[in-house]
Order: sequence, then structure tokens, then C-alpha cells
Amino acid sequence: MSTPSQQPAAHPVAAPATPGRTAERDQIMAIADTLVLAYGLHPADITRIPEGTATDNYAVVDQSGWRHFAKVYRTREHLDLERASVELSEYCADGGVATARATRTREHDLIATRGPLAMSLWSYVPHTATAEGGLRGARWAAVGTAMGRLHRRLAAHRAAAPTLEPGAAVCDVATARDRYEDLILAFQSKPRLGEFEAWSLQATRERQALLGGVERILASLPPLTVQILHGDLSGPNVLLKDDDAAAFVDFRPPTLWYPAWEIARLGCDPSSVLANGVERWLTGYTDLTLAYRDANPKASANDLVYSLRVGCAAVLCSTFPFSAPVKRPHIVDAALESYGRARHEADLMLLDQLPVLEEALRNTLR
Repeated sequence: MSTPSQQPAAHPVAAPATPGRTAERDQIMAIADTLVLAYGLHPADITRIPEGTATDNYAVVDQSGWRHFAKVYRTREHLDLERASVELSEYCADGGVATARATRTREHDLIATRGPLAMSLWSYVPHTATAEGGLRGARWAAVGTAMGRLHRRLAAHRAAAPTLEPGAAVCDVATARDRYEDLILAFQSKPRLGEFEAWSLQATRERQALLGGVERILASLPPLTVQILHGDLSGPNVLLKDDDAAAFVDFRPPTLWYPAWEIARLGCDPSSVLANGVERWLTGYTDLTLAYRDANPKASANDLVYSLRVGCAAVLCSTFPFSAPVKRPHIVDAALESYGRARHEADLMLLDQLPVLEEALRNTLR
């Protein structure tokens, strides 16, 4: 993070213009204008943050030295949904859940729309790192506690009360089978495959062959809770401060889905599985679920016990990131390739040992 300038300035100082920096310079100037117009905030420094798939994210330092996080929306087409996402984050914060706070505009709106671009401004959560690198040690229980509080708060959301729905509906195997088949055909139609494309084709075939087993996993699931959720609860959207969960960020609009899936998605992150090894990972995952139950005592025991089964089934039905070379080649880089290989290895490892892992989890949660 850059430090604030010591001299007042109407705009942050931009780097000398080059063909590759012109668009970035114009974006920074537009952000500065929006900050002044919508928030009455004069920036001293604006720095691009590489993360962000649907938005452009920036760290902002104002002339008083305060830090902020700016999220720039690339289109105004779905701002109603973006506003609903911010409102959900604020609802959780009002209930004592650890989240970043949105800064309202001069007109008390959660998203600035009257300036040259649409953006939201957030409080900066200092001295944090994302959980993307994996959970370990005391972080398991800390994240479990925070997630339990999050789901308990969301269960009270006015949009919908929690209900029980068939667990088998967590993913559609027939649709997954069609997607895998289309993906295989797309790879085969290419005149030449790069190294990651060839590996993705092989992984896609392996996962396609496992879909019969996924059908059996789904058929064995009991009814599970469906309620309003965060919507994208993954490692990059959990901020950690030392061994504590500092904030959940990047909510999606209020949507009904299975808490068991969010528990598994975060707890079965490939980095956590591979970095710890299966035995230590299971100890950590158990710590997470026990802490979750303590923080959310009304949670269904089945949502916890069957979370591993839900996670395995849902992930094996997903074609991402193997589909990226075909559908979104512009996002394929070394980090995504590494993630894809790690995810596939972790998924197959958990599937292979699912009965043993689930039995151990069930015994601990009794």
C-alpha cells in the first residue's frame, strides 16, 4: 500500500503516460473525480489492486492519511444487484458480523452513480491477508466461529426464512454431464493444445467418468437447510488478521442456497487440503465445524455432517477452471493453472477417502 502524499493535490499524481498506462491513468483520474464529487473526499494516492474479476479494485489514501477500498463497476447494467449485495453486507455488519463497512455518498447512497463512473467505497481493514493461502492452526476454529455467526445472522434475513430442501438438488448431474461433453468436444476441435489445455482435457475426462458416483452421492443425501447466504464464500473473500477472521467481503445479492455448500467450499479449499495433508486437514475441518455449531446452535446437524458429501458432489459437477482455456482464455495465467491442478488433486483425494472422512466427522459431531 502506498503512503499518502504530504502535499495537497486535486488528483493523485499519475505515472508518465505510456501506451500501456493511458487507460489506467484515465481510470485513476475518473476515480479521483468521483471521490470528490460523490464523497467529498480528496485522494492523495490511488493504487490498483490486482484482484477483482467483475470489478476494478483500488486502494485509496485520502489527504488526512485515512485508507479506503474503492470498487469500480465496469458496467451500470446491474447496479440494482450490486446495491443489493452491499445492502446484504451492511445487514450482516449491523448484526455484529465481521465485515467491511460501506461508505455512503453525500446523498446517502451505497453506490456512487452521479460521477464519471459507478463505484462503492469501503472501510479499509488494516493488517490483513486473505484466506486464499489456506487455513491452518487456530484459524480453522476462528473461521468456523465467524461463519457460524454469519449464517445465523443471514437466517434471520427478511427475504426468506430457512427451509429444508432435498440435498440432491445441490447440483444437476445431467447438466454437468452435457457441459463436460461439450468441453471435451471443444478441446478436441482445436488443431493444437497447449500444455494446460492438454492437462485440462485429461482432467475433464477423469471428472466426467466420476459423475455416476456423484449421482449416488447425491441420492444418499437427506433434506438439508436452504437459506440466504453470502453467495461467494471462498478464501479470497475472507480477510484474516493473524489467527482471527477479520472480515467477510464481496457479498452477492440475497440468494437461497445450501449452508452445507458454503461450509465445504471454504473448509475444503485446495490450498488448505494440500498444505495440511489429509489427516491434519480433517482435524482442522472438524475444528471449523465444531466452532460453527457453537456459534450457530440452531444449525442442522445434517448440514455439518453431510457438508463433505455436498462439497465433493458440487465441485465435481463444476467445469471451472478446466473450461477457462475454452470459454475465458484471457483469464488463464500461471496462478489459475496452479489452482486448477491443485483443485483437481484435492477433489480426487477427498472423493477417494470420503467415507472415512465423513465417518470421522460424524463421530466428532455427536
